[in-house]
Amino acid sequence: MSSEPESSVDFIELRDIANDAAKQASEYILQENGNKALQNIKSSPSDYVTETDKQAEALIVSIIKDARPKDGFLGEEGAAEQGQSNVQWIIDPIDGTTNFVYGHPGFGPSIAAKIGNEIVAGAVTDSSLGEVFDAAMGYGARCNGEGITLEKSTTLETSLIATGFSYRDVDRITQVEILLRIIPHIADIRRMGSAAIDLCSVAKGRVDAFFETGLNEWDFAAGMLIASEAGATTLLVNDFAGKNLTLAINPSIEEQFKDLLYSAARNINS
Repeated sequence: MSSEPESSVDFIELRDIANDAAKQASEYILQENGNKALQNIKSSPSDYVTETDKQAEALIVSIIKDARPKDGFLGEEGAAEQGQSNVQWIIDPIDGTTNFVYGHPGFGPSIAAKIGNEIVAGAVTDSSLGEVFDAAMGYGARCNGEGITLEKSTTLETSLIATGFSYRDVDRITQVEILLRIIPHIADIRRMGSAAIDLCSVAKGRVDAFFETGLNEWDFAAGMLIASEAGATTLLVNDFAGKNLTLAINPSIEEQFKDLLYSAARNINS
């Protein structure tokens, strides 16, 4: 198998491919807004997949293959191909499928390009708002083509925190117990239903931190890069309350929020 060296890969090109694929998939999703028939239920009765998810993933793969036919793929709805280059695309065709099914805002494609263990480019679309976030490693983050930099400063007591819940009941109980220990120390909580969009909300300064346990790579890959490139602190923790933790924080509350979050988890486990 031939493989192009990382130095020969243009991260801006990868970002722009992700952006184009996300936009086209988002347009398709909105056109198919009435086609919400459930094809099956995945890990639990609340873990949906629709025909639109599957068709959107196929469209994304097709667009990327036209631009870079040798790359590999890993998609939530089954796309899996090793490829002949060192670039792998991590795809969630509709992050926030439950929102899509119920007609709530907060859903759209998440597409990331990965080289080795690093996410080097990505795009996330909030289809309901018409916003396209993207980033290339070392080149910053954008929203609808305009650069975004996290300049807002906050305090823990006035912070707005986003999170999400697992599809598994036993994990949800733990997540709620952690929230019960956090809420007295912050302004409020938001649970919007799309990890990718939540991470972009950190980048945009709409929330001050996001945390969630048990996510898959396609849920956070693009959003984590976008948040990081905008100036947020991003972390992946392997063992937090028995699960992997995805975390993005406004740097002005980084240490305080991490201490609060880890203390909450310790109190549950003790």
